[in-house]
Amino acid sequence: MTPTMKTKYREQVVPELQKKFNYANPMLIPKLSKIAINVSVGTQHDRDALNAVLEDLAKVTGQRSMRIKAYRSVSNFKLREGMDLAGKITLRGARMYEFLDRLINIALPRVRDFRGVPAHSFDGRGNYSLGVKEQTIFPEINPDKVRKVHGMDVTIVTTAKTNPEAFELLRLLGMPFEQKSKGEEV
Repeated sequence: MTPTMKTKYREQVVPELQKKFNYANPMLIPKLSKIAINVSVGTQHDRDALNAVLEDLAKVTGQRSMRIKAYRSVSNFKLREGMDLAGKITLRGARMYEFLDRLINIALPRVRDFRGVPAHSFDGRGNYSLGVKEQTIFPEINPDKVRKVHGMDVTIVTTAKTNPEAFELLRLLGMPFEQKSKGEEV
């Protein structure tokens, strides 16, 4: 079964990008490469809290996370080498498209006072980064069972070479970018 976001990419986004940027070769048309999700709990000494955070991340993505350990001891932060600090997941293929679909159509509209995601969060090479403040915006997470509210960093990696190409790709996929007000400059 093909994810609806992937079908939308093939049937609607590819022809639009081809028409707008006049690509000579169809292989030059930008596409999603991967989505990387990072969750950090900092110097949390409670191992159960870290396990709960990583369990929530697994529920949201449908994939187990990889634990990130401190590689150096820092006494000011009460941090010891080898302590578990964070988790990360890299999504590719069908899971990537399913996660992006749920992020755009279900999770982001549930954010309180949502006006769109920032349009300036591109890195200059066609990748987009987005911070989510609460994991409870995802419907897989039961807010009553959350021990610690945490955020996550979502990085959408594309094959686009420039920011305008990546912006257009994500806009056509349905990413709700914030609208500029009349007096605002780019």
